[in-house]
Amino acid sequence: MKLLPATRGSATQKVVIGDHEGVVLCFGMKKGEAVVVFKTLPGQKIARLELGGILNTPQEKIFVAAGSEIRGFTKRGKQFLSFETNLTESIKAMHISGSDLFLSASYIYSHYCDCKDQHYYLSGDKINDVICLPVERLPHLTPVLACQDRLLRVLQGSDVVFEIEVSGPPTVLALHNGNGGDSGEDVLFGTSDGKLGLVQITAPTPTHKWEILNEKKRGEVNMVPLKSIRKTSVTTRLSMALDGTREVGKGILCVDSFDIMGDGVKDLLVGRDDGMVEVYSFNNATEPVLRFDQALSESVTSIQGGCVGKDGYDEIVVSTYSGWVTGLTTEPVHKEGGPGEELRLSQETQHKLSCLRSELEQLQLKVAQERERYQQSSQSSQAKSAVPSFSINDKFTLNKDDASYSLILEVQTAIDNVLVQSDVPIDLLDVDKNSAVVSFSSCDAESSDNFLLATYRCQANTTRLELKIRSIEGQYGTLQAYVTPRIQPKTCQVRQYLIKPLSLHQRSHCIDRDRPVNTLTLTGQFSFAEVHSWVVFCLPEVPEKPPAGECVTFYFQNTFLDTQLESTYRKGEGIFKSDNISTISILKDVLSKEATKKKINLNISYEINEMSVKHTLELIHPKLEYQLLLAKKVQLIDALKELQVHEGNTDFLIPEYRCILEEAERLQEEYKRQPAHLERLYGMITDLFIDKFKFKGTNVKTKVPLLLEILDSYDQNTLIAFFDAA
Repeated sequence: MKLLPATRGSATQKVVIGDHEGVVLCFGMKKGEAVVVFKTLPGQKIARLELGGILNTPQEKIFVAAGSEIRGFTKRGKQFLSFETNLTESIKAMHISGSDLFLSASYIYSHYCDCKDQHYYLSGDKINDVICLPVERLPHLTPVLACQDRLLRVLQGSDVVFEIEVSGPPTVLALHNGNGGDSGEDVLFGTSDGKLGLVQITAPTPTHKWEILNEKKRGEVNMVPLKSIRKTSVTTRLSMALDGTREVGKGILCVDSFDIMGDGVKDLLVGRDDGMVEVYSFNNATEPVLRFDQALSESVTSIQGGCVGKDGYDEIVVSTYSGWVTGLTTEPVHKEGGPGEELRLSQETQHKLSCLRSELEQLQLKVAQERERYQQSSQSSQAKSAVPSFSINDKFTLNKDDASYSLILEVQTAIDNVLVQSDVPIDLLDVDKNSAVVSFSSCDAESSDNFLLATYRCQANTTRLELKIRSIEGQYGTLQAYVTPRIQPKTCQVRQYLIKPLSLHQRSHCIDRDRPVNTLTLTGQFSFAEVHSWVVFCLPEVPEKPPAGECVTFYFQNTFLDTQLESTYRKGEGIFKSDNISTISILKDVLSKEATKKKINLNISYEINEMSVKHTLELIHPKLEYQLLLAKKVQLIDALKELQVHEGNTDFLIPEYRCILEEAERLQEEYKRQPAHLERLYGMITDLFIDKFKFKGTNVKTKVPLLLEILDSYDQNTLIAFFDAA
């Protein structure tokens, strides 16, 4: 979705939007009603819509990407361009600057000038977005690619000039202030794990100017929801934007720069995948400050600032996944009255309300008629059964902050229920914004390979469901989600998600070379593609296609323990180094199993560093100590509350106990949010103990009960001494 430039200084702007049915719709607002300017015929799904035109003139030409084709329309809806790019993949991202067209598919980047092929680049990982620094301000073209492997790749021609590491997989790029900032080299990026940052693309040393993590300060500003317009119908559907609790850190899908505060400095408008709309202002500060947020019920696919509804009042216009266009306006819509004053609705408001009531009655009548017609046709002897189709927008991502996976399911119609099944042990964690009712079914893991069977029954009009799970490394299999929407006849779609052997590892670009490491070396008659497929099977965030070259190195970090892994492999050889023996043990077992499946003979050798065991225990220590203390505090809360009721006050308690009572609610909430956290840490220490001696050829499982006794009365030095003595 984009806003066309105003035709004169104070006129309202038109909204142009492309949808999954291939329709390009342009409309404006007149007296609170949507008026269609033009609407194209359906076609292939539109992946991207951008505005273009001659440089330094209003950008009012409309360009859409559908499949591998680019089409261009004037602001009146006349098609003037149809360009087949001949890309082997569907276009995912597009940027237009004058006569230059920058496109990216999943792995391919292409640059065209006047529809003639100029440059080409094959990326090692998926490309999520593409942008070009302003050509009118810089001496040469500088495209920037946002790649899934946490890198911004800066190109000149067909070559990568340099790479910029960012803190998460970048999903969206935008020029700062819409023009690249003061230098013309400032690029905003948003990541899939909710981070927002600004980098200056200056060769050869780019600069990170700022980055917003999960904790944000907010100011105050008055802004009210305007209305929502269903884009799939000419008739308008009015609804107030939905209130909701704010949860930071969700993935960023769209960014825009616009002076919504009216202070002469452009603000940042951010749309997230949990439906949150945010406004950041700079306020003479180097880093932006959150000034406003608004929760919608669906993921925000586009966000723009402009003037659409009423001349003189700026708005934030957003589009959501299921096709709603919503406006947030700066126009004051509240009236205040003193004591005894009577507030009356204006004639315009009364007319709107009567129109809404009339339209609602017509819709209810139409629904009743269609329902009756369906019942009659379904009972007919000539009726034919047809399964209704629906699309699911799903995402399964690892959160670094709490080492858990987020499973987000979004449907264009209301969800009735979601059945979750897993053939590996996983924990389901609470999600604050999840209002669905969950029920668990008993599972017989030995006979049916079912470790989890849970049903989420959604409330009415729920189109988005978020689940959080935590897996156990070394246990791998499949998580399945059966999604049933509220449509007739009843139908269901299944989505499958792989739980990988080293599921809590995340890609990194550097490691600490001073740590003690254990090394696993594999040699044998295997190809580069085969060993790469094994690494893809074991670890997340590895591109499915084998990278270019004869040898590749990947770095990983465990999000739970902060241990690290270095993976280097080529044809006939694979070397894996980690400061955690359990990581090496899991890789050894899984890789040898995968090689056996393909009847490939592996020669396995390993070097174990005894110091790495103590190092891993030191990494576990603060987490274990914190969880033990938290459990102890939670156990004391009920007794302390009873004492408080009996004595009438807490003055007689020592400060530590008074603090526990004051923070009782927070402590219980935290303990509830992390079920089995302590047991999981115990399990990791037990696995570490068994794996240490497994590489020595010793079975120490008989000593595990003694180890658990030591953990129950935990002391770090005693535990390390037990590991050394055993």
